[in-house]
Amino acid sequence: MTDDRERPRAAAAFDALGAEYEKAFAGSRTHRRSLEWLLARLAPRSRVLDVGSGTGRPTAETLANAGHVVLGIDVSPVMVQLAAQQVPAATFQCADVRDVPLADGSFDAVCVYFSLLQLDRREQRDLVRRLARLLRPEGYLVLATVPLDVDGVDATFMGQPVRVTSFPAQDLIDLAEDAGLEVLAQEASMFTPAHPDASPEPHLFLHCRRTGQPRMG
Repeated sequence: MTDDRERPRAAAAFDALGAEYEKAFAGSRTHRRSLEWLLARLAPRSRVLDVGSGTGRPTAETLANAGHVVLGIDVSPVMVQLAAQQVPAATFQCADVRDVPLADGSFDAVCVYFSLLQLDRREQRDLVRRLARLLRPEGYLVLATVPLDVDGVDATFMGQPVRVTSFPAQDLIDLAEDAGLEVLAQEASMFTPAHPDASPEPHLFLHCRRTGQPRMG
């Protein structure tokens, strides 16, 4: 589990950002293409888990508007309140997803858009493995992150203090495959959030399917 001091830090940063986060990332065409990729493969009324659901836009809103059953989970009370107001067709819960009892094989898809970055590397590996188990056989997991070789680095994100951990691209692919996922497609891009304190950042989107059991080790 994340140190109890780190959870409030992550929640506080995104509480402070609120709707500004949605505005800053609204122009991400790569994110939109990722959602289109997923929508093209989901059966009607699929159950989808949105991990780190933020304000509900664009992920939960896009999926709910397409008729899917969406559960969004986020550690930020402000984000969850905004999401519930903006996307009433979805269900949102304020919690650490690792603390929520969810049954293995209970989702057709899981979305993890930039919500791993506040966890350390062991926690990221463990969470991706758990999320893969939540998928039904052949279910889909879409994961996006900033693919950098950084481990517990204190940084400022859109004016807010955060601690960031991530993996280089190939290590992230290996992490997904170790969790029993097949990477079907990937897209890398550079994106500059629409915020005066933001700078260009690399983004990597992995589009995966559950195909087997996690690798040992």
